[in-house]
Formats: sequence, C-alpha cells, structure tokens
Amino acid sequence: MLLGEQDQFLSYNGEILVFQLSKPKHAEEADDKTMNLSVRRMVFNRDTKLFVQKSSGAFSVEASHSKIEMLSCSCTTDSRTGIILPCVLMKKKKRNSIKYFLLLLHSSNQFEPSFYFKLDYELKEDIRLFAGPSLLWRHDHKLFYISSNTCVVQSAPVHLSCVVWTGEIVGEGTVVLGIRTACLPETEDPDGFSVSDRAIWGSEFFGYAIQSQKFLSGTCFMPHAYSRVVSSVHVCRSERLRKQLRISLVAITHKNQLVWFQNGAPKGVCDLPYEQPRSVTPALTSSRDLLFAVSFASGNSCAVQRRDSLQVASKWQKVKCVLVDDFIGSGSEQLLLLFKDDSNTDVLSTFKITDLGEVDYASSITYKHDVPAAEGLQENGLLTVRALETRLQAGWTSVRELQQHLALQKRVILESCRALIDLVEERPHILPNSKEEGLVSLWDDEENLPDSLSKETPSASEVPEHFTEELWQRVVGDSLVVGVKLTESFYLSLSDVSLSLVMDQDFSSISPIIKCQSKIIKLNKAFSALAVSPGQIEPPPKKMKLDLHGKNDLRKEFPKRSSRIQLDGARTVAAVTSLSPLLAFHRVCCVVLLHARKQNHQNDDLQHSKKITVLCGKILLSLEDISNGRYSIKMLRDNSYCTGSMEDILAVLAVSVRFSFQIVSCDCTLTPVSSWLLGEMECTPFKECQDNIFCHKAGNVHGTIFNWALNNPFEGVLTIFCRNLTVLFQCLHSLTRVLPPSCSVKLLRSGSKAVLTEQLALALEKEVLTLKNSLFLKETKAGNSLTWGDESGKKNNNAPLASLLDTEEGVQQFRKKLQKEREESVQSMNQTLNGALYQKTALKIAEAQLSSDMIVWRLAKS
Repeated sequence: MLLGEQDQFLSYNGEILVFQLSKPKHAEEADDKTMNLSVRRMVFNRDTKLFVQKSSGAFSVEASHSKIEMLSCSCTTDSRTGIILPCVLMKKKKRNSIKYFLLLLHSSNQFEPSFYFKLDYELKEDIRLFAGPSLLWRHDHKLFYISSNTCVVQSAPVHLSCVVWTGEIVGEGTVVLGIRTACLPETEDPDGFSVSDRAIWGSEFFGYAIQSQKFLSGTCFMPHAYSRVVSSVHVCRSERLRKQLRISLVAITHKNQLVWFQNGAPKGVCDLPYEQPRSVTPALTSSRDLLFAVSFASGNSCAVQRRDSLQVASKWQKVKCVLVDDFIGSGSEQLLLLFKDDSNTDVLSTFKITDLGEVDYASSITYKHDVPAAEGLQENGLLTVRALETRLQAGWTSVRELQQHLALQKRVILESCRALIDLVEERPHILPNSKEEGLVSLWDDEENLPDSLSKETPSASEVPEHFTEELWQRVVGDSLVVGVKLTESFYLSLSDVSLSLVMDQDFSSISPIIKCQSKIIKLNKAFSALAVSPGQIEPPPKKMKLDLHGKNDLRKEFPKRSSRIQLDGARTVAAVTSLSPLLAFHRVCCVVLLHARKQNHQNDDLQHSKKITVLCGKILLSLEDISNGRYSIKMLRDNSYCTGSMEDILAVLAVSVRFSFQIVSCDCTLTPVSSWLLGEMECTPFKECQDNIFCHKAGNVHGTIFNWALNNPFEGVLTIFCRNLTVLFQCLHSLTRVLPPSCSVKLLRSGSKAVLTEQLALALEKEVLTLKNSLFLKETKAGNSLTWGDESGKKNNNAPLASLLDTEEGVQQFRKKLQKEREESVQSMNQTLNGALYQKTALKIAEAQLSSDMIVWRLAKS
C-alpha cells in the first residue's frame, strides 16, 4: 500500500477489507476532536458479479490538536492465539511528539489496540508488519523493531541500506533479508569466492533472525552480485535438508526484470513491460500454475507466468491496487485488480478477477487499456491444458491395463513353476480356485447352480498351498515378535485369526506351547494395532466378485506412498511373547501355527464356518544371533526421515500400547504440538508414511511412535504408541508444558468418534438389510403353498376403475376382487416358517443388533 492514501485495501480469507480514515458525520458536535477509522468487509457475489458489503465496524481516535494518519495494513499472526488477524499501523502527530500504535481487527469488527510507542522522528523507510504483531523499520541505516510482547523499541546490531523482505523461515522464525556494505571478517578465507564477489560489488545480502539474533548467509538467498539491482523479494518456499537451508524466491530489479532463484542460483529471468517495479506477489491458480503479480510505481501491473520459463502473460494500466486471494471460493487463488476510475466514487466500482484461465470476472465498465501480452494466449493455454489432461488420463488408463496384463503374466508363470515343482516331486498339482484368480462366475449365485453341475464340480482345497508370503521375527526389548504375512485372497476368507508358537524340541518337563498374544496390525495414515479376541470377527468385503476391479480402484483412493502399506499391513498377523524364557534353552526351534475360521461365502453364518489350523513354518532362535543384533529393529535417521523396514515398524507397533487423546483449544491454535514433536521429542517421519513419526530422543521415550491428526486448527487427535505407562506419563508431562493453559486433553477410551460413527453406520446398515431379508423368505412350512396374487385375474381385469363402478355388475366384480385381496393379505400375515429356518433368522438378527449395540456403547464411552 502507498503511504498517505485515503483508503487502504487488504485481502483476508477471500474478503476485501476497506479501511478509511475520516471525520465523524456530525463533526460540529464532536468539535473536530475525534477521527473515525472505519472498515468495510466486502465479498464477491457470483450471481450479480459485484462486491457487496458483508459487515462494517469503526474505531474512534482522539485527534485533539493532532494529525492522524493510517500508514500501513497487513495480515499478521497474533502470538497469543496463533490466529492470523488484520493489523493497522496508525500515526498520531502532535507538535514535536509522534505516537505510533497498532490495531488488531477481530472477526466481530472490533478493533483492539495492541501496543503503542513514541519516537522523535517519522517512520518513512522500509516499514514492515510481521508476526506478533511486531513492527520493523529502517532509520539512519539502522534496523529497529518492536513487538507486542515487549513493547520496547530494540535495535539490531547491523547497518544496512535496504530491507528487501521480511517473513518466516523454517527453523529460524522471523528473518529480515537486507542489503549492506560488504564487510570482510578476518576469519574468512581470503581466497574464497564470496570474499572476491563481495569485494567487487561492494555490497552483500544478509539475513538476520530477530528471535535468535543471529546472522544468516546471504548466499543461500541469491548471489551478492544482485545486491546492487534488487529492489524487492518474495520468498516462495523454505525448507531444511541435511541441516542446509534451501530457499526458492523471486526478485524484481531496477533493470525492470523478474528473476527466479533456487537455492541461491538464478533459474529464470523475464523482462518486465514497464519501468520502476515496486512489489511482487505470488498466486497459485486453479490449474496449479504459479503466477507473479508485479506492481509498478506508474500505476501499471502485469502477471508473469512460470511454467517451463518465465513469461509475461498479461498486463494492465491505471491499476490502483492488486490483491491475491480466493475471492470466488473455488479453493485456489485469483488476482483482483482495482482500477482507477475518476467518474465513480465507489472504490470497488471498476475491478477484474482473473487467474488467466477459466476464472474471468470483470465489472460492467470495460477498461480499454486491458491488453493481453500475447494474442489468444489465455484461450490457447486453456485449450492446451485440457488436451494435455485428456492425453494424461488416456495414458494412465493404458498404464493400468499394462500393469494388469503384467500381473496376469506373472501369475501364469508362478503357477507354471508350481506345477513343474509338483511334477518333479511326484505329487498332484491342485489348481487355484476362481477367487484367487479373480474370476467371476457366470451364474448369479453359486448356491443356485443346477444339481447336475454342482455334483460334477470338484471342491477346491480349503487351505491353498501357498497362503503365506513372508514369515519374519524381530526382537524388541524383552519381547519376541513373530509375524506372518498372508496372501490377500487367503486373508479375506478368514476370521478369528491368531498365531501360536509350539516348541519343536522334546522337553518332557515343560509344556511345548509358548504363551503369546496375537495381534492383527493395520497400517494407514493413523496407525492401529488391534488385539484379536475370539468374538471379534472381520466382516467379509462387499461385492467380492468385483475384487479384481477393487484392487485397481484402491490406487485412486489412497496415495501411492501409503497404499502399499495399508495392503501389506492389513494382511499381517503377529504373535508377541516373552523372550527371556526362550533364551534359557540357548537355541530354540519353534513351529508357527495359524488358527482361524474359514468363512463360507455361500452362507456367512458362524455355525457354518470351519476352524482350521495351518502350518506357517519354523523359526530358529539362538542367543548368539540375538547378541549379534540379527533380529533387532533398525530405526535410523536418513535425510530428515526415519528408515526402517516394514517388519521393523510392525514389530514396534505389536509390542506397544496404543493411547489416543483428543486435544481441544478454544482460543489458541494447536501449532505448538507439531513444534513439540519435531523439536523437543526429536521425531522424524517414516519414509513410507510421513504422517506418523518416530521418537529418537534419548531415554525411556526412545522408540515411541506418534500420530498427530488435526481436524481443524483448534482440535486434533494425538495417538501415542508406547511401551508402558511410564513412557506415556513422560510424554504427557512434556506435552502439557508447551500447550496453552486453556487446552483440554481427553483420553479416547473407545477410539475416535469419527471412526466409531462410520462403524455404527455400517452396522446399522447390516442390521436393516438382515431385517429386510428376513421378511422376504421364500421357504415356508411344508405343504403350505401360497400363490401371491391371481396372475390370471391381473391379465383379465385390466379395465379402469371408473368403468367398473359405472354398472352394478362392475361394482360386484370390484367387491369380489377386493375381498380376495384381503384374504390373500391375511394368509400372507399368517405365514409360518419351519423351526430351523426361524432359528437361523433369529440368530442373524441378534448378531446384527448386538454388533450395533456394542458400537453405540463404545461411542457413548468415548
């Protein structure tokens, strides 16, 4: 914003805030002793294509013998709550005393004075508002700043000629990027490139972190050679990789150029159409293109598009203001251009909203100086993008078909190898059933096959020969974890799955069965480790005949990085047992057995499911292997990530206890939780699933897994996987020290409400379907054959009702028909079932109701 303008414009959450400083309407009554700072919230109406006023507010400032001015406005973070609020800098000049004060605007349109300070000079150079709210300015080649926390003017130990940017840098807080005269310290290598570069140009870039009061090297932003020409900078992205700061930024120069820098090196340059560029603002449009809106001192503006190279996409003249926000509520950003119009007093009378793509709204006045940089660039670009998207979709479909074909070839080759092995070993080869191969029966239901065909069809093996993909073991502390990864087709047909370990040696004095606890590990964005109980049954998936297509559709619903985890983890069954009793034998060989119920898909009743026991393999355990760390988990740091195989992650989850806590903050955001996890707890995300992080902090908390899921900025769920309650209390004690006092932490005893609500919906759906199916049973008591309706009557009596009631014979005919339908209805209500069918129906209804009642009870406890 230009200083001294009558109106100031600010975009905030898709709204336009119009600040105006004026005298009260009844100035004679106020005796010119007050000034009003008013604000109007304007929103764009897509129906009328005009800006309409949503609400307004005002703040009175005493102006007795004083001159009141509005210097600047910006959106800053309130350090008390973490919420971004509009902030206005005001100046009150009275004789030789100059008073400055900051006002925060709340959602209720109430202005809150943040702090004030007095100076013996006027602020004119490089005035910046940043988080706190805080204020920074330059005076007499020195840098000064003041924060709402201290309310004291402080000076930075640096002399500078210009401030080109102020903002947040990852790991450094608020950083000021400026230009100063090159100073060559004695400790620096005189032969270094930076020394010669700075000496030649006589100036250098530098970064100054206000909170830590330390200097950052300017070469990570851009080379010092640009220090003589750069006038303004905007940092687009900052991150730390291997403890090195990597920054992407765009800068405008006095040479009328826009330059893109990546990690301190120029990557692109574009000549600007006008002279004296003043500021640059980025915008991320709906087509995921990055635009840069450049404003010039002459009142002109242009948009620079960044794709393969930087190019001017459009330019405008006589622009009063350029704002960037989501003004139409589409989820992406647009440019708002406010034009100068002397014929209209309304500040928002002449405007244009565009993203140089599909979005293009303009006021009723067509501005003649709006000239595109290239003829037809906008329309041609949109058509090109649509054509490329269509080609990309077609290419992705071809890739999926190719992947399916390769998977089919792989299955054929594997089955051929198995058949060859069986032939060499002189044993019969059993072909896999249709469900394993993803085949669909041409009949609607298998139970409706003709008797002749069902008798001739051979029964498939209850347990496929190759049902396991992997058998592994890990040692975690004093626990041994044995895991079995099952094939997907075999896992989907099981329920009540558990593992048992049986010692293979002959020990007459002890029981050969090892006491252990079985768990099914499921991995997704929120880890879950569920202990298996005898009554816990996993329902079969719906539409199993469409499973071949369902596998491919999973790639659409889950990201590429986490889809493999969820599929692999969901088929893993683990057994946890104490390690020390086994080590007493020095060397132990254990047989791994899998116990489950084989579900009958023709009838999913529990009474018809068969218990099976399958030999999964053997594991060898020796004290020497454990001493050498052969089966230990390896969780190391690598490029800010936690490495570890899938078996390591599953083993840690199997021995951990899961606790979920709901954290709610009424007046502050929950940003300290992320800082606490990455900072004090020294956590790093897993490469395979970055939403879950592993604690590397030394001590008892090492090895704890966290999952932090934000429902909104004020509410989230923290899931902790820890070894014991002591570790849990240590984590909670450390967490409560960083949370605001108003936060409430609640233990979710029965799981997340969102998950339980979804489970309840599915259970109620199953209960309704069970009740519905029981009302349409076809099997009745023997000898009680009932014909529903008179089909012949329906065919012969198709006359309209009005024609039947015209004559006496028609009335009698209609009365007989009505009496017959009433008798049929009574007979249908008195229909009876045999005892076995009634018992089966009642059991199904009771099981469905029990399942939904249990979920309701858990939801009430949560």
